Amino acid sequence: MIARLAVALLAGVLFGLGLSLSGMVDPARVLGFLNLAGRWDPSLAFVLGGALLVAVPGVMVQRRLARPVLDEQFHLPQARAVDARLVFGAALFGIGWGLAGFCPGPALAALSLGLAPVVLFVAAMAVGMVAHDRLVAPAIARRIENHQAR
Repeated sequence: MIARLAVALLAGVLFGLGLSLSGMVDPARVLGFLNLAGRWDPSLAFVLGGALLVAVPGVMVQRRLARPVLDEQFHLPQARAVDARLVFGAALFGIGWGLAGFCPGPALAALSLGLAPVVLFVAAMAVGMVAHDRLVAPAIARRIENHQAR
């Protein structure tokens, strides 16, 4: 258990350090990437490309393993359907990203700066997540149960 927590902590530190070093905690950099009609900033594309250079070989190794080193089984998502919930959630994510210039990872990393807009964004993100877990998810679960009972 301690080893899993230590690896998770190390991964989080590396992720946050990478976001900070690449400038992705700066919403102006992200908004510059999304601004295709104005002064486009391609730096986010290079960060994403670098992430793929690490992630793709990692996924290839993971697929060959029977189980992870520090757990009994892999915990991978089972849902593969592109449904209305996924599309709507992706659209909400994109709208928030485009308006604020933050997505969850960089926003959490940017909390270390102590800037009021970052704190407000993370607080609003937490409220949205709690609202989903308390209100939306139970309603969806009830709908699925009712649909399966038919």
